[in-house]
Amino acid sequence: MNQKAKRSAARTARAAVPTGTAISTHADPALSRRGFIAGSGAVAVSLAAPAGGLMLGFFAPLAADPAQAQGSLPPEINCWVVVQLDDTVVIRIARSEMGQGTLTGLAQLVAEELGCDWARVTTEYPTPGQNLARNRVWGNFSTGGSRGIRESHEYVRKGGASARMMLVQAAANGWGVPVADCTAAAGVISHPASGRRVRYGQVAGAAAKLTPPTDVVLKDPKDWTLAGKPLPRLDTAPKTTGAQVYGMDLKLPGLLNAAIADCPVVGGKVRGFDAATVLKLPGVRAVVPVGDSAVAVVADTWWRAKTALAALKIDWDEGPNATLNSAGIAAMLKAGLDAPEAIVGAQAGQAREALAGAARTLEAVYAYPYQNHATMEVMNATAKFTPAAAGQAARCEVWTPTQNGEAALAAAAEAAGLPPSQCEVYKIHLGGGFGRRGATDWVRQAVAIAKALPGTPVKLIWSREEDMQHGFYHPVTQCKLRAGLDAKGQLTALHMRISGQSILAGLFPQNMQNGRDPVVFQGLNLGGAEGALGYNIPNLLIDHAMRNPPVRPGFWRGVNLNHNAIYLECFIDEIAHATQQDPLALRRQLLAASPKHLAVLNAVAQRAGWGSTAAPINGQPVHRGLAQIMGFGSYVAACAEVSVSAAGELTVHRIVAATDSGHAVNPQQIEAQVEGSFAYGLSAALFGEITVEAGRIQQSNFHDYPAVLMAQMPKVETIVMPSGGFWGGVGEPTIAVAAPAVLNAIFAATGQRIRTLPLKQQSLKRA
Repeated sequence: MNQKAKRSAARTARAAVPTGTAISTHADPALSRRGFIAGSGAVAVSLAAPAGGLMLGFFAPLAADPAQAQGSLPPEINCWVVVQLDDTVVIRIARSEMGQGTLTGLAQLVAEELGCDWARVTTEYPTPGQNLARNRVWGNFSTGGSRGIRESHEYVRKGGASARMMLVQAAANGWGVPVADCTAAAGVISHPASGRRVRYGQVAGAAAKLTPPTDVVLKDPKDWTLAGKPLPRLDTAPKTTGAQVYGMDLKLPGLLNAAIADCPVVGGKVRGFDAATVLKLPGVRAVVPVGDSAVAVVADTWWRAKTALAALKIDWDEGPNATLNSAGIAAMLKAGLDAPEAIVGAQAGQAREALAGAARTLEAVYAYPYQNHATMEVMNATAKFTPAAAGQAARCEVWTPTQNGEAALAAAAEAAGLPPSQCEVYKIHLGGGFGRRGATDWVRQAVAIAKALPGTPVKLIWSREEDMQHGFYHPVTQCKLRAGLDAKGQLTALHMRISGQSILAGLFPQNMQNGRDPVVFQGLNLGGAEGALGYNIPNLLIDHAMRNPPVRPGFWRGVNLNHNAIYLECFIDEIAHATQQDPLALRRQLLAASPKHLAVLNAVAQRAGWGSTAAPINGQPVHRGLAQIMGFGSYVAACAEVSVSAAGELTVHRIVAATDSGHAVNPQQIEAQVEGSFAYGLSAALFGEITVEAGRIQQSNFHDYPAVLMAQMPKVETIVMPSGGFWGGVGEPTIAVAAPAVLNAIFAATGQRIRTLPLKQQSLKRA
């Protein structure tokens, strides 16, 4: 917890927090899901800085805490760096830590430019409220799209460099020597000519009074001594000892607990409920309607709240989606595959004409299901609403794991009916995010419940069933691919029609581009850092027939790059086998003008031994499959090795993966990210499927939505091969190549082309 959160918690501890009396209220706080989608966007826009505001804000003189001026707090050199008297360096991290290592990586970049002792580094989160009050000096708090490092590396490095320059200037001023004659390393400033030395902590107070420099030069990455190295993570020890506090662990004086139930039918509402019976149960304090679709029970323990909620009689209005099912959704998407109108994502040449005149055509239809994020830690937030009294303005505080602190602040403010300046959100480490915690629905719910019990902190925890059945799911899509070949079997044309949901149309319509959702085309663009196609195909058409079922989509780790890689890479394999070409040779031919794509592909092929026969394992022949893609700023490739028994039992033995992210801030963390992404991607490919029947999500827990077990996890060999010159992400890209590499290996093993996931629904017996 950061310093402001600690001070707030201390204030809460001193306050007499009433436990409240049992109440039942039907006062509707006017919270709806439609309002959430529209409102959060509107408030988020009002918090956004103008273009260029971040860098200007960084170099602006910072507002000082009066207590700091009196010496009661460690000196803040700038917004990123606080140096304590004992030389401890506190580096502030605006992005969220959810297991991906962003906290350590960003700290490495700041420490590299600061020239401090890594052993003395610790971190804290600034709050979005502080960011707002200081003209967004910390910039973007959003953590998603593998952007944590790649979009903030420059300004956090300048933060470290600026702080170092101020510390050295303070020392030089004290010695009366030119600053150019001084050096700094490992938290010590030296004047070689005189042999004088001073620690950072000794000059921090003087440095904090200096004007920040405006001309900041960053180190060349070839000179890095901390960044680029496999340093241990800063959060390993507290996680190992259990000291790390997650949202569900948080305790505050007088805390009550809430369990919630949303309408089990997509888009349904609450018609009414009978609170009288459950209000008599032990520990129950309140029954609170939340918006128009949910009801919460508040009690002294969460288990009592959950038990009372299960006993609560709720009359649900199932609404217009009570007959919705997966078969109907699939039919809707299938119709889009041949619809006359579609939004173009990428186009070159004359694909339709070339296909019409091709000597030979190939066609295939693929499908990808809804999938849940299934974070280990379910959605939760603790909220406290303090009404105005005795000259004090009303205030709302929220403690929650979130991928977007500023969006959470905007959501809390709107739900509380207060300006953002009277609200605060304290970020906590996430027990898994994967895109799910970029939303704010549970934050709004927590605030709505807390408003019904003013002055009392209330912790809302979703049950696993609630978490599984009321998520924002990986969008469902289908894809028809048609390839045109000339008389020599060379690929001359490709039409790729995607039919399915648009995340932006459902959640952020203001970000649509003339009816086009750029997220749909991840990995399929003709250029750009978010996913360049790489393949040189003379006549190309990639388009999208938008079909939006009422099940809400969301940003799921890797997002559309995942299924786009399956569609593209498996179809490239189909073309290779149909034309009797080696899959690696065909890819090399098509990627000849894309050296970075080709480099990662060649790296995995060489490491895996492509072209040689793999040694059998347990008497079963082992077969290989390839895949490559570019997304989230990085180039990735994989080669999977699998065996399939005569009974159709699949074993994934090994995956070799290569990643070129331009710069590698911590190679050890990249390896861990790749391994973790394959566990996530293989779980999705093997088991991940959310289905709908009678308007209800059918899966409820890990028994019917399983993840890959340790015994099922293949050996992962990671090749980290940064080529320099750009900054790519690493949290998501490699997920995309896991499934197509395995699917292509399954074809090599069985002769079966699997075009619909998950694999648990398919028979893998040899054709």
